[in-house]
Amino acid sequence: MARIRRAIAYRTLERPYTRYSKFKNRCFVKSKPVCKVVRFDMGNENNTYDYAVDLISKQGLQIRDNSLESARQTGNRKLEEAFGKEGFHLRVKKYPHHILRENPLAAGAGADRLSTGMAHAFGKVIGIAAQVQEGDTVFTLKVKAKDLATARLILHKMSMKLPKSYQVVERKIKAKAAKPVAA
Repeated sequence: MARIRRAIAYRTLERPYTRYSKFKNRCFVKSKPVCKVVRFDMGNENNTYDYAVDLISKQGLQIRDNSLESARQTGNRKLEEAFGKEGFHLRVKKYPHHILRENPLAAGAGADRLSTGMAHAFGKVIGIAAQVQEGDTVFTLKVKAKDLATARLILHKMSMKLPKSYQVVERKIKAKAAKPVAA
């Protein structure tokens, strides 16, 4: 199996392309790739938490689905070691919709018989990516107040699996008011 191309080839933001139609004459994309991100919510969502820690992008970019999954696995493993399966709630906030394509051009002797050049340059589908604007939240982690320092460190480790740079921002979660019971 061929290696995937380097992420730098698809990192810059471009016009969003998500066109996939169930009608063959309206759809240029031959196949829609499966998203490699397995779960978008981890931990216990129903607990009450004191803080939410966000991983925020400093620049606009595209993050491929295998990079998001790598960061999610790293974070989930570290969080389960530190807080157990019930002591946190991690959510992936960006879904990879953007379809990545490539038009491979053959180089070398005999290349004129292998490729069509730019005549049919739509390209083959090779993967999907999430388009992230500057200031968008990629991951959100909810924890108790005593676990805040560890949560910041774990989100920083998750950011090392993603392209470009990110900042870790914490915010206090407002307590929900109890609903009045009708008499």
